[in-house]
Amino acid sequence: MDNQYRKSTRYRLLGILFLCSLTFCLWLNDVAFITWQPKIGEVVQAQTPDASKLVQQGVQSYRSANFSDAIKYWQSALNIYKTTHNSANATIVLENLARAYQQIGQMDKSIAHWDAVIAYYRQIGDTQQMGRMLTELAQVYSRLGQSKKAIALLCGVLAQEPKQQQPVKEPVCLQQSALQISRYQKDQRGEAAALGSLGEAYRLMGDYEQAIKYLESAQKIAHNDYNFLVLNSLGNTYASQAQLWELRAKSAQSSGVPRAEQFKQNAKSFYQKASQTFQSSLNKARQSDQLAQASALSNLIQLYYRTKVHPTQLDTAVKEALALLEKLPDSTQKVYIAIDLANLPAIKVDAATTYMTSATSRLTQCPVKGLLPDAEVVVLLNNAIKTAESLKNSRSASFANGSLGHFYECRQEYEQALKLTQESLWQAEQGLLAKDSLYLWEWQVGRILKAQGKKAEAATAYQKAYSTLEDIRSDILNADRNLQFDFRDVVEPFYREFAQLELEQASLSSIENKTRFQQLTTAVSTIDSLRLAELQNYFGNDCIVVAISNSKNIDELLGKDTAVFSSIIFDDKTAIILSLPNGTKRLHWINEKRETLEGQVNEFRQGLQDQLSAIIDYNKASAQKLYNWIIRPFEADFNPNQIKTLVFIQDSFLRSIPITALHDGEKYLIEKYAIATTPSLRLTASNQQNLQINRALILGLTTKAKVDEKDYPALLQVDSEIQMVEQQFPRSKQLKNTDFNQSRLEKELDRVNYPIIHIATHAQFGTLLEDTFLVTGDNNKLTINELERILRQVNDGSDLVELLTLTACQTAVGDDRATLGLAGVALQAGVKSALASLWSIRDDSTLMLVSEFYRNLRNPGMSKAQALRQAQIQLIKARESDMNDQFEHPYYWAPFILIGNWL
Repeated sequence: MDNQYRKSTRYRLLGILFLCSLTFCLWLNDVAFITWQPKIGEVVQAQTPDASKLVQQGVQSYRSANFSDAIKYWQSALNIYKTTHNSANATIVLENLARAYQQIGQMDKSIAHWDAVIAYYRQIGDTQQMGRMLTELAQVYSRLGQSKKAIALLCGVLAQEPKQQQPVKEPVCLQQSALQISRYQKDQRGEAAALGSLGEAYRLMGDYEQAIKYLESAQKIAHNDYNFLVLNSLGNTYASQAQLWELRAKSAQSSGVPRAEQFKQNAKSFYQKASQTFQSSLNKARQSDQLAQASALSNLIQLYYRTKVHPTQLDTAVKEALALLEKLPDSTQKVYIAIDLANLPAIKVDAATTYMTSATSRLTQCPVKGLLPDAEVVVLLNNAIKTAESLKNSRSASFANGSLGHFYECRQEYEQALKLTQESLWQAEQGLLAKDSLYLWEWQVGRILKAQGKKAEAATAYQKAYSTLEDIRSDILNADRNLQFDFRDVVEPFYREFAQLELEQASLSSIENKTRFQQLTTAVSTIDSLRLAELQNYFGNDCIVVAISNSKNIDELLGKDTAVFSSIIFDDKTAIILSLPNGTKRLHWINEKRETLEGQVNEFRQGLQDQLSAIIDYNKASAQKLYNWIIRPFEADFNPNQIKTLVFIQDSFLRSIPITALHDGEKYLIEKYAIATTPSLRLTASNQQNLQINRALILGLTTKAKVDEKDYPALLQVDSEIQMVEQQFPRSKQLKNTDFNQSRLEKELDRVNYPIIHIATHAQFGTLLEDTFLVTGDNNKLTINELERILRQVNDGSDLVELLTLTACQTAVGDDRATLGLAGVALQAGVKSALASLWSIRDDSTLMLVSEFYRNLRNPGMSKAQALRQAQIQLIKARESDMNDQFEHPYYWAPFILIGNWL
């Protein structure tokens, strides 16, 4: 059995608890009844009554959410039909079993059953039914987080990302895909299901524009009996698109793009569409069944929290949902709706307050006040527990108990909270979809024990949660891109809490050195896992997973003269951990609140980046204060270990500063050590090729440009920069101005392998990945994702580019996600190392620094970090006879940082 199925981990975290998006056709969700149709020319023989009875018993069990019993009945019926060679009825039972196995999380068996069903309908020539079953199979793959596999079954062709200003186009699907089969067969029901399933697959991938196109098409032809299901999914997609526009507005504002207000209006428009769509779904659901009505209300309530409606409007919807809940027959969906309502936080009538939190984050954070009275919450959750237990559904019972445990945790009734949470843990372990919920309850146990002062027991619980989350982190981050909106509520806090617990324990003077070393090692691993999760959340693809699987021994990188600094920022203090080549680890606390440290960091960077200060004496006070906080506590460890290179794995806003410019009162840090940064040691390519090859690809822009309504000035010294690179690497090729475009780049890289790619153009790093791009010569942009695709495609992923140089980067002060993009640029672009700048500086100083860097790099035995150090020292000592500027000011040399492999 494949590992992906054996682990059973690829399930959408945010869609687990609450009815955010339903499958699209009731016939796809429901089980089938056996009907007997005589073959022409044959006498109908009496069917085995036992088999028919077993099928009916299975149907009743399934509809009562007792899936295990349903499987037992249907498996017995299947054996009878196989014995009597009744292939038609056996196939219908196989369909039912496939659905039941999907419900309990045994996806390998579900897929195997669907494959058998599809093969049967293909064999007998029932093309219409084969197309419908392909859609069912695609929905299984979507639930596994394998959206591309789902799209392959539904359409066969993945939609290409449209170019700027071009509308989204629906690709022409392959003939044997589910969508094309339904259209050829004029099967409107099957077509609506395929379109809806395609929309859901693209939604999970984060391609909301394509999702909306498919879902809107499905909505036009969906039958009234299930149209509200399509509307539910469409409403959620509109809401996700609105959230994305909000992030774009924030990114535009921090990047200086004059379209922030337009983006805010776009967000408002999509929220309005979502509200109208959910309301339409609710109205249609009122004509059919109460469960669908409750589902639509649940979605509408979630939207009300995002859009900050007046409390009266929210209160009306909640009261309607509560009244409807009492009328619903028992089902797992009823349990989850009750949990959702019980966990609603109170809202504030304050336009400046964002009170929307994700459903899952409400199980990890305590609201100031709940929306419902405590007594009503307890009744709701106790009823949910009883319903789940009567259904014998351990998964929903686990969430109900865990939710009630969290309720008591927030009210500091820890004994009751612990009892209920341990019960939820036991129930989660009985289920086959366990790990996505298991880490929540293990984490909750850890928080409760920590609050009780049982630190050692809490650490054990956190360790279990950590191991569980490590197994599923890639799955939950890749399976649903909506998690990009809730990452800081759902995943990040756990890593920070666990790291803080281990570090505080390691700080105790009473523990043994061996125990302290183990706790520091665990803390460093936890911090590294947080870095991986942040990058994976930002870039939203599998490059992180691929990089980990391709990573070599870290010892090859570290050598005997390299020390590594890891930082992690907490609310009330910051931990700095030094890892030495002999295996020793040292811990130092900066006992300043987060706001204090951030203010000092921003003051330091703004002082460096201020061009006016570059022509007057530089005030080194901030540089010295940060040096005393970060570096000085470890100075005694450097000389005995003969440290020559310092590598920094920074957290949050610490990524935004050039650590090279810290000052000890006499010298800058770069004058003492070579310095590099990396997002994670596990993601740093360790092998190195010969840089004596005289070849580089040079991309340059000398003219002004306009992208996304933002003007980018001409880079006047780029011609000189190109000439300099060509002198250093005589066999170079240049693509300048209009020749610098995506098409020419692809063709050139397909023709020749270049160990160095030098790009002299504006590079923007934004809050969103799509706002992280290079300005090309045709007033267009080349995103980092597009650059990565080109590089991996032409090199077949086998031979990474050794060095990517970006000489005109720009990141906004105070934008953690923008600096995260810069930190991960080498990884995402598919190169081993990147030389980049934190802010744009004068072209002449850039020319001097980069020229010296390349010259040093050609020296045998000199690492990239040492080459950059020597180049920066050269500027510190340089003078220009015909100008007042002194390049010794860190404004000119400090923003250049080396990312990734420093050898």
